Amino acid sequence: MLIRGGGAAYIAGMPPAPPEPDPTQPAGQEHAPPERALAALRAAGVTHRVTRHGPVRSLAEAAELRGVAPGDIVKTLVVRRADDDFLFVLVPGDREFSWPKLRALLGTSRLSMPDSAGAFAVTGYERGTITPFGASVAWPVIADAALPGRTVSMGAGAHGVAVTVAADEMLAALHAQVADLTDVAAAAP
Repeated sequence: MLIRGGGAAYIAGMPPAPPEPDPTQPAGQEHAPPERALAALRAAGVTHRVTRHGPVRSLAEAAELRGVAPGDIVKTLVVRRADDDFLFVLVPGDREFSWPKLRALLGTSRLSMPDSAGAFAVTGYERGTITPFGASVAWPVIADAALPGRTVSMGAGAHGVAVTVAADEMLAALHAQVADLTDVAAAAP
């Protein structure tokens, strides 16, 4: 059972995860990115459970460490619509993002993803840690239609830090547009 108390959420019968220190961050950055994301979640009133784990090498490993199915891990993509115009796209971990579907939704033929430095410049987060919560700019959010009604896990601004949230609560807090943006992932040979 997830409980909110004192501004943080925890599982009944278990103490909340300690918020500091985060050894996965470079010296001097221990608190900034994950604390910024967690503060934004608290400010938005989103009930969440923090999971801290070391580096992972696969979606399956991340899902196991977070206690969710691979499809319940949310990938946050940063998409460039034009110079100085970006958006966040949220997709389930077990599905393939569809550029044609996003282009059709937005009525444009030109979209791209920024490189790592560009993504950091417009979000304040490194690739692999990006979340709309606490980003340096509150870009619009579009979420895949497969997300509502689930409990999901998403990055929290630092490597090895994630939050588990009710997708509906998260999407409402982000004022996310929900649309069909993915295809079923092809099976590996």
